Amino acid sequence: MKSPFHWDSYSDQPHIIKDRAYKRQQKKKHIFSYISMFLLFLVLFPVIMIAHLFVRTDKKNCEIGLGVNLDKGSEQYRLVDELGVSHLIIRIPLWEMEKLDEYVAFIEGFTGKNIVINILQDREHIEDHELLEHDVKRIFHALKDNVNEFQIGNAVNRAKWGFFSMSEYLAFYQCVQAARDNDFPKIELIGPSVIDFEYYYTTNALFNFRKIKFDALSALLYVDRRGSPYNPQYWIFDTQFKIRVLRNIMRLSRKVSDKLYLTEVNWPLSGTAPYAPTSETECIDEQTYAEYMRDYLTIALQSGEVDRVYWHQLIAPGYGLVDNRNDQIRKMSAFEVFKKIVAKTAGKVN
Repeated sequence: MKSPFHWDSYSDQPHIIKDRAYKRQQKKKHIFSYISMFLLFLVLFPVIMIAHLFVRTDKKNCEIGLGVNLDKGSEQYRLVDELGVSHLIIRIPLWEMEKLDEYVAFIEGFTGKNIVINILQDREHIEDHELLEHDVKRIFHALKDNVNEFQIGNAVNRAKWGFFSMSEYLAFYQCVQAARDNDFPKIELIGPSVIDFEYYYTTNALFNFRKIKFDALSALLYVDRRGSPYNPQYWIFDTQFKIRVLRNIMRLSRKVSDKLYLTEVNWPLSGTAPYAPTSETECIDEQTYAEYMRDYLTIALQSGEVDRVYWHQLIAPGYGLVDNRNDQIRKMSAFEVFKKIVAKTAGKVN
C-alpha cells in the first residue's frame, strides 16, 4: 500500500492511520457526502422501522462459510475438508497483483467448493480507475472458470481501509461493474461490505442516483464489542434485530437482489496480541469464543433472513479457529463447535 496505509500481517487488516492531518484533510474533501448520507438515513430510518413491523417474507435457508487466506498455507486444504464446509471466501488484495498466479493456484486447490473472492482495495486503485479496471479484468479472467461471485471492497466505512466516503466507494464499485458488464456478464458482484452496525453507510449505498446493482448484499456484521450476540446495542438492537433491519433496508431498495451474505464475523481472543484485531479489553477466552460463535451462527441460521454467513477465518491466532504460532497447528475449542454446526446444517448429524 502507499503511505500512509500500512498492512498489519498479524491481525490481517490495515493499521490505523497515524497521520491525523492527512485523515482530516481527506474527510474534509468529502464533507458533503457525509452530510447527505446522514440526512438520507434520518429520512429513511422511520420507514425502515415501520417495515420491520409489517413486512413478512418466506424464510431463507442459511449456509455457513469460512474465510481462508493464501498466506496461511496449504494446511488449509486438509482442515477445510475436515470441517466439511462447502462455502469459502478468499481475499485478493489489489496491491498484490504480482501474486495473482499464486492466488489462482491456491483457489484451484479447493476442489468442489463454492468460492467468493473478496477484492481488497487500496488508495492507488481507488484514485486510478484505469488501473482498477485493468486489474479487476485480470482477476475476472484468471478466475472466470472457477469463481462466479466477487465481493468488491471490504470494511468500506473505515478510513484505514482506504475509502474516505461512500461516494468514493460507489465510484469504485461502478467502475468494477462496468468492467464486469462489458466482458464478464455472468459474474455476480457483491457489496457494499459495510462493517459493524453503521447502516447509514449501507443505506447510502442502496439509495442513490448511480446506475449500480448489487447481486447480493454483503455486511461485516460484527457484534463483538457487545460481548454475547444476544446483548443489545442501543437497548434494543441485538444480533437478530440487526439482521432484520438490514434485510428491511434491502427490501426497500431496487439496487440489490434478495441475497444477504454476512461475509465476516469473529471475536478477538485474549492473550494473543499482536494477533488480536482489537485491544485486550474486547478479547475473550477460547471457551467463551466457541460459545459466542455457536450463538451467533444459531441466530443467523434461525433468523430466516440470511443466505450465507462466513466465519473469519480458519487460521488466525488472534481470532480464528486454528492457532498456527510456532509452526504448529493447534485446533481451538471453536474448531470442533464449528465442525458440528456445519455438519448439522448439512443434515449429516441429528
